[in-house]
Amino acid sequence: MATVKLSFSPAPVHVRTARLVGVAVARRAGVREDLLDEVRLAIGEACTRAVALHRQYGLVDPVYVEMSDTGGYTVRVVDRAPIEAGLGLAALGPDELAKESLSEDALTTGVGFALLAGFVEDLQVRPVDEGVGTEVRMTWPAGRA
Repeated sequence: MATVKLSFSPAPVHVRTARLVGVAVARRAGVREDLLDEVRLAIGEACTRAVALHRQYGLVDPVYVEMSDTGGYTVRVVDRAPIEAGLGLAALGPDELAKESLSEDALTTGVGFALLAGFVEDLQVRPVDEGVGTEVRMTWPAGRA
């Protein structure tokens, strides 16, 4: 299978499309049927997190999503927010996340990591460029019968 690439403007309405495409590609890659709900939820959460970061920082750059079946079914979701924003909230504890000073979008990005860790066994989060952008990489077992 070829790699499927999507990019979309940072609007919540586009997250649904990314989820639908992601599950269709997962089926084609041979992901087990009982994992497809996890795939759907994880892609939705990673894309929602990226959209929230873009909105929080007023970015109009597109959110980038890449799906491939090399070594399992892998989905990459890349945002263009400052790295400290994309990675920093992942380290906050529940007390800090509960503070009223955090915006709704900031809460979405921080809580998103906790949810993703519950959906995906193979989850990696890392910076992508010099001070700009975070990649969320998720992998599930796949194989065509």
